[in-house]
Amino acid sequence: MTKPFGTYESKAVTEYTLTNEQGMELNVINYGGAVTRLVVPGSNGEPGDVVAGFESLEGYLQKNNPYFGALVGRYANRIRQATFKLNEQQFQLVANDHGNSLHGGNKGFDKVYWEIEKLPGDSSLLLTYKSKDGEEGYPGNLDIEVVYTLTNDNTWRIEYKATTDKPTPVNLTQHAYFNLSGGPDSTILDHELQINADGYTPVDSLLIPTGRIDSVTAPLDFRSAKLIGRDIALVPGGYDHNWVLNKTGASLQKAAVLSHTKSGRAMEVWTTEPGLQFYSGNFLDGSLKQTKNGKPYVQYAALCLEAQHFPDSPNQPSFPGAILQPGQVYTQTTIYKFINIQ
Repeated sequence: MTKPFGTYESKAVTEYTLTNEQGMELNVINYGGAVTRLVVPGSNGEPGDVVAGFESLEGYLQKNNPYFGALVGRYANRIRQATFKLNEQQFQLVANDHGNSLHGGNKGFDKVYWEIEKLPGDSSLLLTYKSKDGEEGYPGNLDIEVVYTLTNDNTWRIEYKATTDKPTPVNLTQHAYFNLSGGPDSTILDHELQINADGYTPVDSLLIPTGRIDSVTAPLDFRSAKLIGRDIALVPGGYDHNWVLNKTGASLQKAAVLSHTKSGRAMEVWTTEPGLQFYSGNFLDGSLKQTKNGKPYVQYAALCLEAQHFPDSPNQPSFPGAILQPGQVYTQTTIYKFINIQ
C-alpha cells in the first residue's frame, strides 16, 4: 500500500506500508528513508505505534528534527573536528556539531531523497541512494542499497550494502526512536534494557571518544537487564554512549533486549556490527512540531539503539576499521525482533 506524503526537491514523496500476518505494520518514506510508523501488537493484542515521528513531511523537514526514523550516513555518529587523514591526504568534512561532524554533516543521508522499490513478495522495500564524490567532504562516489523487510515472526530486518570508487569511511545505521508503550508512557524510563557488552568507548565533553575501551561499571553496566531510569541521573547528560559488543566476528548476534512490562512488548536487537549506540533521547525537549497526535516529545520520550562501527574510527587506529576500499562491498545487517513477554 502506498499514499502521497508531499514533495521534496521537486520529487514526490510516498509513504510505503508493509504488513505481516501478526498485525505489524511498517511505514517508510523517501525522505531520509525514514520509518514513520511501526505498529506492534501488545500482550492484549492491542496495536501500538512504537516509534517517534511526525504526522507530515513538514514535520520531518523542520530544522530541529533529531533524525527520527532515518537512515544515517555517510558516517553515523561523530568524527572529531570534522576531519580525518586517509592515505596521507587530509579530508575536511562539514562540521555541524560543536566543530565536529555528526551523522554525515549538514545534509547527511537522513536528509536526502531515497529511491524506493517494492520487492517481490510484498514484504520488502529496496531503498537506493548514490552519494557523489565530495558530498559533505567525503571522498568517492558511494552507491548504497538498503532493504527493509517485515517478516511474519515480527522482525524488522535491515540489510545494507555499499560500494565505492575511492577509499572512504562508511558507517551506516538506522536512527529509529523507540517507546514500546505504544503511546501511553511519556518517557522510556520504565523500560528495561540489557546490552551484551563488557566494554564501552568513553567520551569527552563533546561526546568524542578518547580512544580507550573501558570496562562497563555502574551506571553504564547493562549486562543484566535494569530499568533505564534507575541510574540515568548518575550519567551527566543521560546515556549517549557506544557499547563494545561481546561478539566474535561479523556474524549476526544478539546485542540487546529492550522490554516494557506494562505493554507486554519486548524487542531484541541483533546485528553484525561491533558497536551499539544507546541514546536515551536526552536532547528532546517538547519543542518539536507536528508530532503524532500532537503529543510532545519530552526529554527521554524515546530511545535509540543504533548498530554501528565505533564513533570517530577514522581517527582512532585501535578501533575496528571503517574504511571501504574500491572493489570491496560494505555489508551490515541489523534486526529488531518483537516478542510478547506476557
